[in-house]
Amino acid sequence: MTGLSAAVSFLTVLPGNILPGQKGISYSSLVWFPVVGVAIGLILGAIWYGTYLIWPPGVAAAIVVGADLILTGMLHMDGLIDSADGLLPPLPKERRLEVMSDPHAGAFGMIAVLAVLMIRFSTLMELTPSVLLLGGLWAMSRGYAATVVNILPYARETGIASLFNRHDHTIAEADHLDLHHMGTKIIPAAIGLCVALLTIMYWHPVAGLAVVITSSAVFSGVMLFAWSRIDGFTGDVIGAAIVLSETAGLLIATIR
Repeated sequence: MTGLSAAVSFLTVLPGNILPGQKGISYSSLVWFPVVGVAIGLILGAIWYGTYLIWPPGVAAAIVVGADLILTGMLHMDGLIDSADGLLPPLPKERRLEVMSDPHAGAFGMIAVLAVLMIRFSTLMELTPSVLLLGGLWAMSRGYAATVVNILPYARETGIASLFNRHDHTIAEADHLDLHHMGTKIIPAAIGLCVALLTIMYWHPVAGLAVVITSSAVFSGVMLFAWSRIDGFTGDVIGAAIVLSETAGLLIATIR
């Protein structure tokens, strides 16, 4: 279960098994990303349901947003801040990567994260608690993230995404997209999408399909936007795509 343990350690604040000196996170860890994602979503959904029973909707929503930040170690929100600071202003490519590696948060990043937190809080406050909705969205976003590592070029040599073992024969390097292995590379995304379709469409057949389509489109849009700006992805971009795709899904779920 080393792969699962490493995925848990990477995606949450829970202890896992990324061994000292290990060159990267192997494909055996990546395939567990949607599983860890659905577990996170189910935990948050349970917290949402439980707090909704004893507190007003606004308090319950705030607790869920806070629990998500704590459980994930704010990893993805930090990616959103850095991505907004680096990708949105008019800057040359080299400067964008430099800004994204700066630990200080700029105006673009602060505005982006505040907007996203407000939307997440507002949508959760308006929705009836659903374990299935959060489980599906969180599984899908992590599955897509694991597949991005397999098929898109990395924009720089160092950074959190460099933990992934891109020289593993099962993981694509930027210059060697091999159709023979493409089926293997997209397995995490396929798992995440299947989980999302089963859980979210059970939550609501029509609205659930709209949630899945919109969330998938937003994740893809973020990655394409980053590719147009920095010729690839970074760990920050993946974090931003995760957060924004989940938020978009929640927003669609609240449509009357």
